[in-house]
Parts: sequence; structure tokens; C-alpha cells
Amino acid sequence: MIGVTGKSCAFVCRCLILPMILLPLVQPCLTSLMSWSEDFQLKYSHFPESLRLEMVNETKKMFYFGYDNYMNLAFPLDELNPILCNGRGPDYDNPSNININDVLGNYSLTLIDSLDTLLIMGNISEFKKAVKLVIENVSFEQDSTIQVFEASIRLLGGLLSAHLLIIDKYKYLGDLQLDDYDNELLDMAHDLAARLLPAFDNTKTGIPHPRVHLINGVPLEGITETCTAGAGTLLVEFGILSRLIKDPVYENYARRAVKSLWDLKNKDTGLLGNTLDIQTGKWTGQLSGIGAGMDSYYEYLLKSFILFNEPEDLETFQHSYETIKAYLRKGRLKCNDGDGEHPIYVNVDMKSGVTSTTWIDALQASFAGLQVLYGDVEEAICSHALYYAVWKKWDAIPERFNWQRKEPDVSFYPLRPEFAESTYLLYQATKNPFYLRVGQSILESLNLYARAPCGYATLHSVIDKSQEDRMESFFLSETCKYLYLLFDIHHPINVNAERYLFTTEGHVIPITASLRSFDWDDEEDDSLTRRLLPSFRPRNSHGRHVSRSFDSEAVTVPKNSTHSVCSSVSLEHGSLPLKQRYLVQLFDTIGAEL
Repeated sequence: MIGVTGKSCAFVCRCLILPMILLPLVQPCLTSLMSWSEDFQLKYSHFPESLRLEMVNETKKMFYFGYDNYMNLAFPLDELNPILCNGRGPDYDNPSNININDVLGNYSLTLIDSLDTLLIMGNISEFKKAVKLVIENVSFEQDSTIQVFEASIRLLGGLLSAHLLIIDKYKYLGDLQLDDYDNELLDMAHDLAARLLPAFDNTKTGIPHPRVHLINGVPLEGITETCTAGAGTLLVEFGILSRLIKDPVYENYARRAVKSLWDLKNKDTGLLGNTLDIQTGKWTGQLSGIGAGMDSYYEYLLKSFILFNEPEDLETFQHSYETIKAYLRKGRLKCNDGDGEHPIYVNVDMKSGVTSTTWIDALQASFAGLQVLYGDVEEAICSHALYYAVWKKWDAIPERFNWQRKEPDVSFYPLRPEFAESTYLLYQATKNPFYLRVGQSILESLNLYARAPCGYATLHSVIDKSQEDRMESFFLSETCKYLYLLFDIHHPINVNAERYLFTTEGHVIPITASLRSFDWDDEEDDSLTRRLLPSFRPRNSHGRHVSRSFDSEAVTVPKNSTHSVCSSVSLEHGSLPLKQRYLVQLFDTIGAEL
């Protein structure tokens, strides 16, 4: 028998109950299964150094194929059309085309979003050139109505990250100082944030309007419905800006929105919905999940605590996480022990906690990374494994996957980074070569199916692999970045991982004393960095650090927390993060081949 799969295991089990007289017939099956198991273990428990270096080079080539074509064919427009080989900006002819106009605003989006990725790739000279291009060519005085959330995470985050890396005194990524740099990126970030701030005007709940016109403020006919993530994912970027310019107004508005959302949670379940009216505070969407519309709200609760050391951020996250596990988590009790179906986090009704859909979405793939950051590594292993099975089934992750029918509900794939992000973070937590194999699969699939004449294209369908002519900026900002950091194991970001945090758009933020808690009227002494940086850095059972963002001195998670910050994970040398029998069970369920 050649290539015994997980499905063959079930056949073997049935074979074992046959009378002993049939044992000679069963023996070839058992022998083949043992051989497959050994080959499987060998493949996933070892990643040759030569292959790792090849993956580093291939990832860099992938990034530059997209970046160089954007610069040559699309800049100063916002995005590259990788099939027609030209640029794309706002759809002025169709203002209602929010799929485009929420994101694109005639401000060279892809370049700003990619600034720190150039540094990750080690290209300091191109980074300095790109910074000058941004300073000299980009203006936010544009006749564009954009989404506040997208502008904050892509533009504001990109500008703040580049600025912080330029002035970072530790210079782990090299000497980035430009001869004539005078905080222009910070000034641009301030200008942009001031144009976003009217979103908080005339809102009875403190929750911002979803869109603003960059010159005129909130549109007169603007809708008042927003999503939880859209309103609750401003705190990191707005907070960084406030602390850099010593003006609390931006952080205060963002923090008020987070608190307003939290106060609107259901009094019985503690769950939040996914959409609401900013004026009435009424939930217009009562689906509660960890995917689209909600994902980064939870993410920024934890990351805001890491950056700013505000206790209420951690407390809110902990309550949220416990509620999510109580209502959304289904399947066997433990990831790597016991019987039952593979664990899954489903969408539920916020009022009752009853399962409300039979699909999960692609954005939910980031949750495993958040679990790693929190220290719940074993849960992260199971969360990630589900998406790996989906990836292996279609060489991509459909926008929505129906876990009941085992097929896509929404089949397009815009080169999202969330699965690569979680893969990278789990490798950092476990150092298990399994995740390098996963990264290899992602990279090879992208090159096989998403590569277009001038870049990498959205997959219109993961089923037939047809392409759409769009390369979203997060492909260069996040997808390429996380894959490169996964394979470049000695990268300065990885060696000094406790000093950096990734935003929800993958922008690199140095964790410094200047961003920690302080009185707005007082200047912070940066010499206190070591004393003020967060102290707890959770480890797994081998003593490996599992958090990328905590230093070895200062902030601790409260001892009365009901959640063990770092769950016990037993990873013997050469073992799989998820036991083989559970992995085979999962892949058989999805219908994927390992």
C-alpha cells in the first residue's frame, strides 16, 4: 500500500477486530501504516538548515516581486493591480464602493504600510529612500472618505512604527537615522489623526463614526452603524501618538470607545455583539465571535496593556478571554488529551450563547497568535491546527469556512496574513520545526497560485484558484513579514523579541519607557527603560519564552487571575505540537491530506 493516509487508519482499526486467521491479510496494512507514521514524524520533526535558508531567500524574493512592481508600476497610487500591471486609487466614480474607498485615499498606502517591512528585510537604504518619498509626496489633504479603522491601523500605524524605529536608541535593526530627519513622520501621523478625530464628534455613546472625509469630517449622510473591531481597535495607534506628542486627547477618545463597548456587553453572558448603532448603543448585530468585526478588539486589550501598562486593559482582556472560552469553545476539553472532536471557537448569539452559525472566517486565524501572546500555548496549538487543515485542503484559507459542510461559504482569499502570523508566533513559542513546515506550505502555495505577472493577486476562489486583480497592502506589510521572520530565526527582531510588539497590521513597535504609564505633565526619563518595561515573560515547560513582548523586568499579571498565564505544554524533542492521532483525526474530518 502506498501513501497510507489518515483515512486508512480507520480501515486498519477495523482490520484489528477481524479473526486472527486473517492477520496475514492485515499485516501489510499495518506495516505500511507504521512506515507512513515514521515518514510523517520525520517530515514534521526536522527542517534542514539548507531548506530554511532557501525559504528565507524565497520569502525575500516574494516580497521584492510585489514591492518593486508596486514602486515601478503603481506608486504614488495606493495599490498595485498585479494582473494589469498598473496602479489603483480611490473609486471616485462610485463613492458607494466601500470595498475600495474605505481603504484607498490617494496617499500611497502600500508604501506607508510597507516601510517597516523594508527594515525587516534588512534594506536600510531602501527604507531611507522610501521615508523621503513619503515625506515629500504624501499629503492627507485629500477629497476622500475613508474608514477610520483602516486608516488608523495601516497609515497611522505605519508612520508611527517607522518613526519609532528611526529614533530607537538600541538600533537593533541598524542605524536608521536620516541626516535631515526632523520627526516628519510623527508630524504626518499627528496630521492624519487630527483628520480622523472628528469621527468622535456628535456621538452619544463615545463610539466613533466609522468613516470620515479627510477634509470635511463626518459625511452628512454617513451611516451610524459600526462594528466592534472597527470602533475598538484604535487604542494602540492613538495611544502611541498621545504619548509621543504629550497630548492625551487621542488616547482618551480611543479609550472611551473601548470602555463604551465593554459597558454594552450583555448582562447575562458578558458577550459583545458584532455591530451596533453609535448613537443609540443598540446592537444591530448580535453575533459574538473572534473573527471579522470583533477580532482586533480583543487583541488590542492585551496589546494596550503590554505597551501602556494600564491595568484595566488586562482585566478587561482576561474577563473577555474567560467568557470566550466559556461560550464559544466547543470540542474536547483539552487540546492534547482525552476524546472528542477537535476544539473549535464558534460564533454564538450574544444573548444566549447558543451557536448561531456553522462557519468560521479567515480573520479568526489570528486568535492562535493572541493566545500565544497571552501564554495559553496549548490552546493556540489547537486553534492553529484547524486552520492548517483548511489551508492544506485548498492551499489557501477561504474567507468563510463552513465547519459543518466542510466547504467554503465564501471562497475568496485576499492573501490575508493571519494564518502566517499565528504560525510565526507558535514557532517562536515552541521552536518546533512543524511550524517551519507549515510556513513552507504557505509560501509554496502563494507562489503556485497567487503569483501574477506583476505581483501577487487575490484568489477569487480557493476552489478553482481564479485570480482577482488586487494586491492589498497587508500582503507586503504582514504576510511577507511574518513568513520572513518565521524562517530567519536569527533575525534581530527574534533575538530581541521581548522589546517589540506587532500591531494588528503587523507594524513593529519598540516597547519603551516613553510609552509606559506616566503623568501627562511630566517628562519620562528614558533611562528608566529597564525598570519600567514589563516583567513577566511566560515560558513553556522547556523554559522557552512564549511571549514576544514582555521583558524580564516590571509589569506582572495580577496573581488573582483565574487564568494560568502560561499553560503547561509538553513538547518532547522530535514530537509534534499536536499529537499525531489528533492531527490525523482533524485532517480526516476536514478532508485534507497531511
